[in-house]
Amino acid sequence: MRWLDHREPVTDALRGAVIALGNFDGFHSGHQAVAGEAIRWAHDEGRPSIIATFDPHPVRFFKPDVPPFRLTTLEQRQELYLAAGATAMLVFHFDGELAGTSAEDFITEILCERFGAHGVVTGGDFTFGQGAKGDVDLLRGFGGAHGLKSRVVEPVEGHGDVVSSSRVRAALREGDPQLAAQLLTRPFAIRGIVEHGDKNGRKLGYPTANVSVESYLRPKYGVYAVTGRILSTGEELKGAANLGIRPQFEPPKELLEPYFFDFSGDLYGQEIEVAFHHFLRGEAKFDTLDALTDQMERDCAEARRLLS
Repeated sequence: MRWLDHREPVTDALRGAVIALGNFDGFHSGHQAVAGEAIRWAHDEGRPSIIATFDPHPVRFFKPDVPPFRLTTLEQRQELYLAAGATAMLVFHFDGELAGTSAEDFITEILCERFGAHGVVTGGDFTFGQGAKGDVDLLRGFGGAHGLKSRVVEPVEGHGDVVSSSRVRAALREGDPQLAAQLLTRPFAIRGIVEHGDKNGRKLGYPTANVSVESYLRPKYGVYAVTGRILSTGEELKGAANLGIRPQFEPPKELLEPYFFDFSGDLYGQEIEVAFHHFLRGEAKFDTLDALTDQMERDCAEARRLLS
C-alpha cells in the first residue's frame, strides 16, 4: 500500500482519486463508514481511493503537554486502511505551515493542484484550514466551484450514542475494553518492541514481555486478559498482562507486561501487538511476593477462562 506525504506531489496513477478526509486515528465504525463511502465511490468510477490521517494529531501540535491519547500508530492505521480496501494512505504532517494554511488554499493548492483529487468524503463535523474555518459547506461551495466534488457521511450510532474516538478513549480509561472493541470493531491494541527488564516476572515464574506504552492512550491501570501477535511470524498468543507502574517493585516504571501462556520462545527485540480483551482487576500492591504470586495464578486462570 502506498504511503503518501501531503508535502509531495503524487504519481499520475493516483491523481483523480477520491479521498476520505479526517484524522481516523482509532478507525472506529464511524471512521469506517466515511472511508467505505470513499472506497465505494472510487470503485464505481474506476478511480483510486485514498484515506487521509494527520500526524501529529492537531491537538498534539496546539497542546503539546496533553496526556497521550493516540489509539493507533501510523503503521497500524496503514494496515487497517489497506484491509478496508483503500489504494493508499495520505499522511498530513501537521506543522506550523499546515496549521497556517487557509481553508481555501487547503482546497485549491493541496487537494486540487497537488493531488488532483476528484472528490472527498468527510464526516459532518470535519473542519480544516487555519483556525478550523473550513467545513463541509466550504467543501461543497468553494470546493465545488473549483471542480472538487464532495460527500458527507452521517454519524454512526452504536451502543446508545454516536460512535466517536472520545467514547473509545473513555471506555478504555474506565476499564471497559469490551465496549471499546465494539466501537472500534476490534480490540484496542498496543504495539511495541519487547525490551529487557529487571526479570521480576521470571523470578516469580511468570516471565513477561516488557513493552513501552509510548504515545498510546493509557487504558485503566490493571490486569487484563490479552492476546498477542508476533509481527515477524504472525504467531498468535493468549495471556494475561499488567499495565501500570508495578507498585510492588521499586522504582515505579510504567510498562505493559504481558505473560503469554504456554510460550517459551525468546521475544527480546521482537515487535509484538498486545490486544486488550477483558479487564480483570485494578493494579495493586501486595503484602508479600507469595501473595502476589497467588493472585497472578488466579489472574491467569481467569484470563484462560475468558479467552477460551
